[in-house]
Amino acid sequence: MSVQDPPPSRTARVAPPGGRAEARRAAQRGGRRRGAEGAGHGGHGGGGARRGAGAGGHDGRGRGGGPGKKRLIDYPRYDKYGWRRWLPSWKLVTGLFVFFVGSGVGAAAFAYATVVVPKPEEAATAQNNVYYWSDGSQMAATGGEVNRQIIGIDSIPKDMQNAVISAEDKTFYENSGVDPMGIARAFWNMAKGGNTQGGSTVTQQYVKNNRLNDQSQTLERKFKELFISIKVNNEMDKPQIMAGYLNTAYYGRGAYGIQAAARTYYGKDAKELTTSECAFLTSLLKGSTLYDPHGATELNPIATGPENRKRATKRWNWILDEMVADGHLDAAKRAKIKDFPMPDPPKKKAELSGQIGYLVDLAKANFVNTNEQGYTAKDLADGGFEIHTTFEKEKVKAMEESVKAVYDKHIKPEERPKTDTHVQFGGATVEAETGAIVAIYGGTDATKHFTNNSDTTGAQVGSTFKPFVLAAAMRDGVRDPNLGVQQGPESRTRIDPDTAIYNGKNKLKIRNYDGSIWHDENGGEWHQVNDDDQSYDDINLREAMIHSANSPFVQLGMDVGIPQVRKAAIDAGLLESSLSPGNVPSFSIGISEPSAIRMASAYGTFAANGVQRDPYSVEKVLKQGKEIFKHEDKSKPVFTSAIASNITDVLVDVMEKGTGTNAKVPGHPMGGKTGTTDFNKSAWFVGYTPKYATAIDMYRFDDDASNKNREFLSMFGTGGEPKVHGSGFPSTVWNSYMSKILKGQSAEKFPAPEDLDAEPVYGGGAKTPKPSPTEEAPEPSDTPDTSPSPSISEESKQPPRPSKEPKPGKSSCSLLDWDCDPDATGGTTGGTDTGGTTGGTDTGGTTTGGTTDGGTTDGSTTGTGGTTTDGGTTTDGTTTDGTTTNGNGNGNGNGGGWFG
Repeated sequence: MSVQDPPPSRTARVAPPGGRAEARRAAQRGGRRRGAEGAGHGGHGGGGARRGAGAGGHDGRGRGGGPGKKRLIDYPRYDKYGWRRWLPSWKLVTGLFVFFVGSGVGAAAFAYATVVVPKPEEAATAQNNVYYWSDGSQMAATGGEVNRQIIGIDSIPKDMQNAVISAEDKTFYENSGVDPMGIARAFWNMAKGGNTQGGSTVTQQYVKNNRLNDQSQTLERKFKELFISIKVNNEMDKPQIMAGYLNTAYYGRGAYGIQAAARTYYGKDAKELTTSECAFLTSLLKGSTLYDPHGATELNPIATGPENRKRATKRWNWILDEMVADGHLDAAKRAKIKDFPMPDPPKKKAELSGQIGYLVDLAKANFVNTNEQGYTAKDLADGGFEIHTTFEKEKVKAMEESVKAVYDKHIKPEERPKTDTHVQFGGATVEAETGAIVAIYGGTDATKHFTNNSDTTGAQVGSTFKPFVLAAAMRDGVRDPNLGVQQGPESRTRIDPDTAIYNGKNKLKIRNYDGSIWHDENGGEWHQVNDDDQSYDDINLREAMIHSANSPFVQLGMDVGIPQVRKAAIDAGLLESSLSPGNVPSFSIGISEPSAIRMASAYGTFAANGVQRDPYSVEKVLKQGKEIFKHEDKSKPVFTSAIASNITDVLVDVMEKGTGTNAKVPGHPMGGKTGTTDFNKSAWFVGYTPKYATAIDMYRFDDDASNKNREFLSMFGTGGEPKVHGSGFPSTVWNSYMSKILKGQSAEKFPAPEDLDAEPVYGGGAKTPKPSPTEEAPEPSDTPDTSPSPSISEESKQPPRPSKEPKPGKSSCSLLDWDCDPDATGGTTGGTDTGGTTGGTDTGGTTTGGTTDGGTTDGSTTGTGGTTTDGGTTTDGTTTDGTTTNGNGNGNGNGGGWFG
């Protein structure tokens, strides 16, 4: 049995051999070991005095020990235990606070001492932007000089200064040059991974404008700008800062500074600007691309002329009102400012003449709208970029020559000023397998005609839209008339262009998919006319496309559903913003306004066997020799190869024996479609080979921007022709151009049309085949048929039942009888036509009992096979007795954009 050692104490301590000195050394050694091993390593100090105070984690008083020696920074704390050992003392906290504050102040003092106050005259030394053709040869070099002239504050109107203060920095004269809230917002955005830009003072904007060599959105840059802004505010007076800002700000169109802006937009010196003009130029500081009233769709899809004018006018009014509220403008003077100060249209430099200016604009737009690094139009204006495009020099030249040849031969504005003035052509070619834009025709000269006609113009596309209707019917199918509006694939019947039969009658009464008569918002009916009032008997959709009959496709669109037709067009490559928003019957025959580029691209989807690619014009961009952008191929299948190959097969027939024969290039398989619109205001031909898709359009539009009421003009009589069809001048240009670019190339074949999973369809009141002798016909009944008019064959196999005897002088119609007019007397038409014809009176003769007199053809007459009119419509949409006869209706798209 062992005897436990007594606990150590001051009175019972046993000294080890060697005396007290040795005991102290042993205790120190134990303390060092204790500190190294960490608190709590040992248990009780059971070793007596020999183990030392540190060996068991206790000193002579029985408490855990801290470090053997107190340090300069007492952390963990020397004389504390447990969690208190890790709690910093107030001395440590105070010391650290003083240290960091002192360091921050020192760093700020150093930064403040080292930053330099900017000088306006040293800012923005721009370099050239060099543009290259697809073969690597130089196309154009732009820039090289900054459009800027520094002027003093005395030459800047006071109204301009006040407009900027009211719109950009109301506390300009009171603040210290920085906006703490704006800075906090920038840091917060940076922490979230977003853009660091936030609200800034005029001083901060001035500093930013002068740091063109560093436009990165980083915390380092924000810190530098902060100290520069403070130093600027301390060393410059407010008028100097205002002058510096207005002399370095970017106003768009390559204009830096207020003097350059005044000359660019109004052709005058800055000191001559009016209050109204100052307010407009101030609005440009918010973003010139979206506020230039002449539009800048080459830089932003939504920057169309009309939309920009709305934005600019709204902000212009707001700035004037703010100037009144801030006491900078007298209310009485403001009340007299009513007319928006429309600036001059943009002008191109001489080196951008011909087609070059249009090509440069498209390349700029492509890069600005697709690069992921955030480069803007302003960055491009600063220069230093090498931009390699997809444009092929020889094809651009060929398209320009083909347009010019037709224009010079047929368009005579001096001889026929009423019909041949303001005639415009536009065109584009897209490589089907890549989406690359290889050629465009933007207008006569980019330095004289400022709208790029290959991009969005507002010209409606007419019957060239019909292939999208057919594609929707093949993909989605027509709806079951006995079910609701929203129907899934299982209740729809997909069509084949050869077995889908539709009524081709002129002035066909259009119905909803369930057989009920369609009415507009005023209760009027829709009687669809064909071009030149041509009527066709029941006709399959292939023949309807060949002859460009309108009635079958308008009714087909109603049976499929306009939303499905719209989606098919978007899937093919058209921008939704360019499509008419209304679900009206005429949507299916082209009341929308896509650009020539987008139409070529969308037809290219069919050429690529149903695979869609967005059009593009820039392959790569370099800056200082480093590649900063490269186009990435992004494709998506939107139609099956069966649908695409059958669309192509139908369009090949259009060019072989229909309205497109004038465009056909012998020896090369090609498909295409003509288009003519209401009032003959535009005409198109869009077609493709297996490799290239090309769109050519023609229209009349007043190019004078000062004319506030300018609009599309009709082309009746233009070029000496009674009416301009898509099969006319546009087809001639298309043929000439494609002949040039295909010369010497071997013919490529389209894929053979594949079988479609489709069933026969009889729509628009087309008569179904009579039952065979082996089928038992239903018994006739005297009960009138009130069932909906079917659009699909399964609902159309039963012949209509005879109706009751009509009352004297009044006819009675079954819903299945689409051609019946219940308001007609004795079933006779003639004399006054309540269908809303172009003149209101039909003098073609009276049709009775199916006979034709005076050349008027009834719905049972079959059109001749050689018809080459393209299906455009000319009626004026007049509504008479609640019935509308119109080819294209009045729905207008919002056109717009990056290759709209």
